[in-house]
Amino acid sequence: MYHTPFLEEINTLNIQFSFYFRHGNTAPLHAGNAQRFPAASIIKIPILLAWVLLERRGEVNQREICCLDDEPEVHGAGFSWLLHARRLPYHDILLLMMALSDNLCTNLIIRRIGLERLNSLFRQEMGLTATEIQRKLMDFEARQKGLDNWISAQDCIRFFELFDALTPAEKAWVEPMLLVNQDDLLLKRDLPRDEVDFYHKTGSIPGVLHDWGYTRTCRIFLLTSGARDETALYPIFAQAGKLLLEK
Repeated sequence: MYHTPFLEEINTLNIQFSFYFRHGNTAPLHAGNAQRFPAASIIKIPILLAWVLLERRGEVNQREICCLDDEPEVHGAGFSWLLHARRLPYHDILLLMMALSDNLCTNLIIRRIGLERLNSLFRQEMGLTATEIQRKLMDFEARQKGLDNWISAQDCIRFFELFDALTPAEKAWVEPMLLVNQDDLLLKRDLPRDEVDFYHKTGSIPGVLHDWGYTRTCRIFLLTSGARDETALYPIFAQAGKLLLEK
């Protein structure tokens, strides 16, 4: 039985959460009190998977050149707005989106595919029933109008299945983008350095902290929203992340 005292602790915090862990072929542990969550940067996972689907069909190409100035400059995570080179292949745009959670690069991918097309792919072809993108990243005006991006715990389980369905050639360029994610402050915060290959994506906005990912033997995510004190969640993420050391 997995050691999960952090689940008792998180239940005392009066927040919304969903936790999932599965080791190998054992029955998954899934606990929580909510299903739908503000996506924060977790929305970048289905955006990446949608790109893979379109590239498989020949509708986009990661070698195609993208101009960083085609979208308004936005800050937050990432630093592409500081680059002197303003033209990069879409592969590098996707890499910056995943490894640094770069918001300008994410908006460029949304622009290339189209917001409505992304939602159509999510619903009709990727089996995502509650994932929705209503606005570009760092669009505060749209947020004030009530538009946001959404994920669900069930769709986060579906993400694992979609990664399983990638071809070996697709995994060869997609997985390194998750492996080099530079945010180690959540599930990875107490893991031994360089000991666990964790393919993951984090997401955070005020009151919201998420981490989703997998190793070659484990699958895990912890979604949280409604936290008034995010620092209270850090030890909980750290305890949950230690499950990745299960043998």
